[in-house]
Amino acid sequence: MTLRAVLRRWVDRYLSDEEAVILLVVLVLGFAVVIFFGRMLAPFLFALVIAFLLQGPVGWLERHRVPHLLAVILVTLGFVGIMLALAFILMPMIWNQLVGLVQEAPRMFASGQQLLDVLQERYPQLVTPDQIQNWIDVAGREMTQMGQRALTLSLASLGNVLTLIVYLILVPILVFFMLKDRDRLVDFTLSLLPQKRTLMTRIWQEMDDQIANYVRGKSLEIIIVGTVAFFTFAYFGLPYSALLSVVVGLSVLVPYIGAAVTTLPVAAVAGFHFGMTDEFLYVLVAYGVLQALDGNVLSPILFSEAVNIHPVSIILAILFFGGIWGFWGVFFAIPLATLLKALVYAWPRGIRRHRLDEAGEAVAEE
Repeated sequence: MTLRAVLRRWVDRYLSDEEAVILLVVLVLGFAVVIFFGRMLAPFLFALVIAFLLQGPVGWLERHRVPHLLAVILVTLGFVGIMLALAFILMPMIWNQLVGLVQEAPRMFASGQQLLDVLQERYPQLVTPDQIQNWIDVAGREMTQMGQRALTLSLASLGNVLTLIVYLILVPILVFFMLKDRDRLVDFTLSLLPQKRTLMTRIWQEMDDQIANYVRGKSLEIIIVGTVAFFTFAYFGLPYSALLSVVVGLSVLVPYIGAAVTTLPVAAVAGFHFGMTDEFLYVLVAYGVLQALDGNVLSPILFSEAVNIHPVSIILAILFFGGIWGFWGVFFAIPLATLLKALVYAWPRGIRRHRLDEAGEAVAEE
């Protein structure tokens, strides 16, 4: 079979239907807009995600006979209050702890070097001087890069403050109008699509509830895990508790490897502060219990409808979409992987099923 025949067969299978071609164009245009204009449209995309999350509380208030406009105002005011608390209370605390950690890094480095020397003296066959020197060189390079990043962040602090102000003003306004005029915006978006959109409707129906449950569940999981981690670290008197709890909370975005990677900074700070004592062991045990409860209790409760995707596919999706869109790519990696899976399974089958339905309807009419 020639290459031309293979291509023709592929086109006949996947692109012979007009709706399939339109769906492909919509997907390509959507990805292109996000890739090339994502930074410019970041406030809009951020507001879209927030409006998606807040639609649940608005619907709950409406079911309890609260007028739509009043429900939107109450939910928006609550969201603005949370944003102000994060911007003026939590963020300065995290920034101060980050600056303190960077300043404390040389002492931690020296303490770690002394620990390596002790290990080399006790176990000369397992830890050689060359290995210690290699570890010290790697740690020194990492510290140099960390200092350069901190300097870059400090020089760009004015731009970060301006960006924060823009987000604090634009995002609540966008969220309010997205919630207030949701039906009008949805109708306008649908008016841009062709009238014949059976395949797109089927795929959207399969994805809508799953994406909504995932986004809301993952946001709630970040808040719960981060909050429990903060009180746990504060109970043991661990320094930089707010900074470490934010890192632990965000680690749930990366399944399988997020918890393992986050163990390193937690163990490093605990080891430097407590030394090789019982408190150090207690902190690690508490952190392990927290991760075990998250993986075996909290996640199954929040995500009752498990995403049936192979772990390798999830990791590849995180690497790919995270490399393209950064934080938001990691956050939406699993929904996007689910969307691609739905497209792969629904595209040829959906077209054939749609044709069979049309043929059945024609026979019934005759």
